[in-house]
Amino acid sequence: MKKLTFLFIVTVSVNSYTFAQHMDIKTLPYPNTKKVDTVNTYFDTQVPDPYRWLEDDRATDTKQWVKDENKVTYDYLGQIPYRDSIKKRLEKLWNYEKYSAPFKEGKYTYFYKNDGLQSQAVLWRQIGDGAPEIFLDPNKFSADGTTSMQGINFTKDGSMAAYQISEGGSDWRKVILIKTDDKTQIGDTLRDLKFTGIAWKGNEGFYYSTYDKPKVGSQLSGMTQYHKLYYHKLGTSQSDDKLIFGGEQTPRRYIGAYLTEDQRFLVISAANETTGNELYIQDFAKPGSGIVNVVNNFDNSNDIIDNAGSKLYILTNLYQPNFRLVTVDVSDPKPMNWKDLIPATKNVLTVSTGGGKIFAEYLQDATSLVQQYDMDGKLERNIPLPAIGTASGFGTKKEEKETYYTFTNYVYPSTIFKYDIATGQSTVYKKSNVQFDPTQFVSKQVFYKSKDGTKIPMIITYKKGTVMNGKNPLLLYAYGGFSVSLTPAFSTSNIILMEHGGIFAVPNLRGGGEYGETWHRAGIKMHKQNVFDDFIAAAEYLIKNKYTSKDYLAISGGSNGGLLIGAVMTQRPDLCKVAFPAVGVMDMLRYNKFTAGAGWSYDYGTAEDSKEMFEYLYRYSPYHALKAANYPATMVTTADHDDRVVPAHSFKYAARLQEYQKGPAPVLIRIETKAGHGAGQSTEQVISGQADKWAFMFQNMGLTWK
Repeated sequence: MKKLTFLFIVTVSVNSYTFAQHMDIKTLPYPNTKKVDTVNTYFDTQVPDPYRWLEDDRATDTKQWVKDENKVTYDYLGQIPYRDSIKKRLEKLWNYEKYSAPFKEGKYTYFYKNDGLQSQAVLWRQIGDGAPEIFLDPNKFSADGTTSMQGINFTKDGSMAAYQISEGGSDWRKVILIKTDDKTQIGDTLRDLKFTGIAWKGNEGFYYSTYDKPKVGSQLSGMTQYHKLYYHKLGTSQSDDKLIFGGEQTPRRYIGAYLTEDQRFLVISAANETTGNELYIQDFAKPGSGIVNVVNNFDNSNDIIDNAGSKLYILTNLYQPNFRLVTVDVSDPKPMNWKDLIPATKNVLTVSTGGGKIFAEYLQDATSLVQQYDMDGKLERNIPLPAIGTASGFGTKKEEKETYYTFTNYVYPSTIFKYDIATGQSTVYKKSNVQFDPTQFVSKQVFYKSKDGTKIPMIITYKKGTVMNGKNPLLLYAYGGFSVSLTPAFSTSNIILMEHGGIFAVPNLRGGGEYGETWHRAGIKMHKQNVFDDFIAAAEYLIKNKYTSKDYLAISGGSNGGLLIGAVMTQRPDLCKVAFPAVGVMDMLRYNKFTAGAGWSYDYGTAEDSKEMFEYLYRYSPYHALKAANYPATMVTTADHDDRVVPAHSFKYAARLQEYQKGPAPVLIRIETKAGHGAGQSTEQVISGQADKWAFMFQNMGLTWK
């Protein structure tokens, strides 16, 4: 087996030297991307948009541009002599059985399993200790493995189920209804659902959400305006489904619905942004009762997590940015009547229930702390975890005696534990069989200061014995937005880096949710620069402390994290050697014109809000902030079916970056086909993408196989 060694050398191997000669940046055959005279005026400023035509991803000339760019990219990657060896190593690492935590529905226990290299995980089931059988196999949904199952919901008695499928990674879904005993289909397939769950009401029908799907046109005509909540009665046509909430009467951009476990309450969450939501309920115990508002504040997040008769349990960050659990009687559920059950603390709270207990899951410096309470709010125990890391799960049905949770960190492969609710004992249920020895690695948390003095946590992971001499290849990954918390999680792909002396580092930037809503709001709108400053300070900390140096530093992020990388590149093109902006939001003046983009304005603001907001966005917008400079080796990544962060962002950014690159490093765009924003990619697509990432990174750092 070949071994990857990082050669920090003056001379290079024959293969690497030959590659460098043949792939000189001056001779890279970038497409001759046309420019158009498109100009928008914002307040008193004219803004050229020469690559506007690339927004129409259905146009013939855009499709040809995609083919031309992919040819350049794959020709380049194909000449890296160890690219195939990296892919083979990843395939070997990936080839082990992977399980989800089991869950009970009716008489069956269900679980997902991937034998190793299957394109999609398969849903299995069993009765008690009986032999497992395949229930649904998404690998049979399509010949190429790019049709995936994106969730399944069962009736309360487990006799029926509705599962969603995504074709080519699209957010638009189909819903198929089946009887669970014999898997026969019930009625017609529902089509064109988006951003939805399935909430069964008894065995008669269910609630779901969707938008009016655009009939023709580009991504611009695909803007998702008003979400609608419908009720579908079994045995009827989708065209006859009843509108329950949303649409022109109650216009909201995001609407979700679910029923409490006892089926008494319909709960509706309605929002105009990705942060904060109104809360509504309908009490089915009172025939004829309508939908009643509980919270009408869009600035805070609220969720009914359980009920005991007429008592509601609400998780909220209203008045308390780190969340608290409150109770209130349904007779008058307004916030003025809420009573704290589990008060807010300095740590961010999330809650699940099961077995008649409450599981309080806290984030303590971006790692898990879990406590068990009774339903009256009395603390029963702290739940010991195997290490510092991320625990998730715990929720189950009220009658269950045990539940399951998954634990992981950057050097602890995901392990499923069975938890006895009465005794508090955890036992290993499924241990990962990945080829990785955690005892050979170190994962530690440090704190560093950002530009304004704010203390930021970061976890750094590497192999024991690694010498901190500034010559270690390091991948710095972050997100920093939408209250998303990056908590420790094992990555099979990162073994490629770490087993040979590389370092993986993850800072918890402002804009995330690691320290609650206050931390989130410190990185939004006119404070977005804090996120970029936090990331730059992380890189400078790592360089100062000789974990790496500029010549061996790669930066990476996806979606909002792709925006992060794009913005940092324009502000500090000298910061790193390699950059990976993935599925990024790159045009901050027009992001709200595409598909779901308008719902992101709570975090970003829009160019139409005010002159001040426009100027702020214009200053850091990656597409607009590019200028002639020596940029790092860059591989932009996107997907042709991404209808969340549309590929136009990456297309326009890559075209302009190729235009303005004045240094010797390559600028490529890798456009995945039959894929979306990330969910549902086949195993082959994931492995190929990761192999290309590492090959590109190592090649441009002057590293090679030996």
